Amino acid sequence: MFTEDAPIFQQLAARIADDIVAGVHPEESPVPSATDLAVFHQINPATASKGVNVLVDLGALYKKRGIGVFVATGARELLRTSRRAEFRRQYVEPLVREARALDIDHATLRQMIDDEESSQQ
Repeated sequence: MFTEDAPIFQQLAARIADDIVAGVHPEESPVPSATDLAVFHQINPATASKGVNVLVDLGALYKKRGIGVFVATGARELLRTSRRAEFRRQYVEPLVREARALDIDHATLRQMIDDEESSQQ
């Protein structure tokens, strides 16, 4: 279920974020408690709480004392914006650097991307 690529709390936060982006957890809806997440994923409750708190600190979730944790208004767009920035940093910037190093011009690079997209359909 979890891999050794990253700490479990980060993977849990990413899964909850995936669900928010996918609309599984709409804005202002509750998310499972850290206790429920710990039981479901068979992990330490402190680890589950730390994963939830990553998204609270980001502003995607908020806590209502004594009631639970909820998806913040604007959370989906917040997470999408954050992921777009990460996508650019992790994939686009290295792609452009490598294309320059190989003297691949913008039009050729765009055509390569278009060709790849067509082959995926």
